[in-house]
Amino acid sequence: MRVTNSPASRRRRKRMIKAAKGFRMRRSKLYRYASDAIDHGLQYAYRDRRTRKRDFRRLWQVRINAAVRSMGLSYSRFIEGLYAAGIEVNRKMLADLAATDAPAFAKLVEAAREGLEKKRSAQPAVA
Repeated sequence: MRVTNSPASRRRRKRMIKAAKGFRMRRSKLYRYASDAIDHGLQYAYRDRRTRKRDFRRLWQVRINAAVRSMGLSYSRFIEGLYAAGIEVNRKMLADLAATDAPAFAKLVEAAREGLEKKRSAQPAVA
């Protein structure tokens, strides 16, 4: 007698069809197509979770750069100055401060300028 393990197979297939809810046509009704669509969707989700991190970091950099340039400094010099001043604020918070709290952001820009000056004065003079 051939054993098919049908309860487990049916449960597995129903789980796949349920996960394909909202897909169109045979991708939501037939196991073979639903399985392919779900696998493809999971690959996109995995890839785009990483892409989203890149995209948001780029957005924060653009926002910080725009705010810093209006105060007469470039993004790279600003970040360098923050490191020199020993201030550790991530780019997400910097972008939020730039957009919502201009006085606090101006203080950070001043601290970065002082950090750059301190760094410049600590370097030996090259003849």
